[in-house]
Amino acid sequence: MNYTIALLAGDGIGPEVTAEAVKVSNAIAKKFDHELNWKSALTGAAAIDAVGDPYPPETHEVCASADAVLFGAIGLPRFDNDPSAKVRPEQGLLRMRKQLGLFANVRPTFVFPSLIDKSPLKRDRIEGTDLVFVRELTGGIYFGERGRQDEGETAYDTCTYTREEIKRLARKGFELARSRRKALCLVDKANVLETSRLWRETLQGMEAEYPDVKVTYELVDAVAMRLIQWPSAYDVLITENLFGDILTDEASVISGSMGLMPSASIGSEVALYEPIHGSFPQATGKNIANPLATVLSAAMMFEMSFHLKEEAELIRSVVNQSLADGVVTEDLADGAKAYKTSEVGDYLVSLIEKA
Repeated sequence: MNYTIALLAGDGIGPEVTAEAVKVSNAIAKKFDHELNWKSALTGAAAIDAVGDPYPPETHEVCASADAVLFGAIGLPRFDNDPSAKVRPEQGLLRMRKQLGLFANVRPTFVFPSLIDKSPLKRDRIEGTDLVFVRELTGGIYFGERGRQDEGETAYDTCTYTREEIKRLARKGFELARSRRKALCLVDKANVLETSRLWRETLQGMEAEYPDVKVTYELVDAVAMRLIQWPSAYDVLITENLFGDILTDEASVISGSMGLMPSASIGSEVALYEPIHGSFPQATGKNIANPLATVLSAAMMFEMSFHLKEEAELIRSVVNQSLADGVVTEDLADGAKAYKTSEVGDYLVSLIEKA
């Protein structure tokens, strides 16, 4: 099979970790007789520096015409530390999601047997954790009306959702739950927020369409606690944009490292795959960044966009083998030998070639 992939390396460590995911993907393609056609494009700070736009039209054209998008990371401190900056890398990410129709972020959280004791949480709390958040990406407070009043002394951000926006995300959640353990949890704040009441009302109206899925409703503050206390109790959780942004980052520490968790942003057509970590600019160019989250994001790409489950499983298998063998970057080395980013990628390729 022949696939075209838009490659958005982005900023900071983005180019380094995506390079290893490309290396692993090419090894998989060679083993299974596929052809991958990579199309590189600019986004984030790199695009601002080059053309003054964090998501230029040329990049959108590359993404829209691809079979999938593999994305690294965006952001640099010079933008974070300048509240007056008119153009920011994150604006490109939000616009990309909107223009590509990427309305659902699928973010799994699971534990690796060889790393379970590296988690800040106790083994008995996290053993067996295998959950997935489905976060709404193109609505809510991040896209609502905002502004300043009273000569800048008052600020406001508006959270707005339509029933159809909720339904299309809920369908993704129901379908995913149906393919897993058939348990779906809606995370909201229905005791306070009118938008949350619309979310709850909408899902209650859809339950009859999915009689095999058990649906529960929990307030976001309760879930924030239970994610740390009993994460293995959850299967699929769906939620709005802001709550999902916060809770998925909280869930990421369960595995022991943000450098391990992949994600997908999906819509009706093209899907985007990216690690959950940021651009980690302090590590740029040092060849020390953990590439495994990006490699596992590529595995999600093979399975979800290309429907190549065997290829995806092999990627996940060699990642697990690399962790078990201690071929890891310094964030996971724990006093043992730390391997370079490129060395981890090379080891994964060697395992694929031997499989």
